[in-house]
Amino acid sequence: MSTAPGRAPGATHAGAGGASRPFGRQVVVLVAAVVAHPSLWWAGLAAVARIARTRWWRRHPFLPLPGASYWHFRLVTAYGAEGPASAITGNDVVAYLRWCQRTRPHRG
Repeated sequence: MSTAPGRAPGATHAGAGGASRPFGRQVVVLVAAVVAHPSLWWAGLAAVARIARTRWWRRHPFLPLPGASYWHFRLVTAYGAEGPASAITGNDVVAYLRWCQRTRPHRG
């Protein structure tokens, strides 16, 4: 799966079977969910660091976004093979980040 030359991954991506995915809407849902919960900001930054493409700063759109195939894999594992990309909700994001906070190793 790749984007057309000059097209930012934030526009649309082809998912399984060539269906388009509104990646931009997903980013808006993710950011809005985290911004509304300041206690999750560090967990959100850590999650972004884990899923961002390698050397994301060298490729347009110069944002720490995951690769299209990895993002598709995560959606399939979360919502099933037929689950629409628009199924991501703010509640899902908050629940995931709270789980990350609970399960991270504590230093000290």
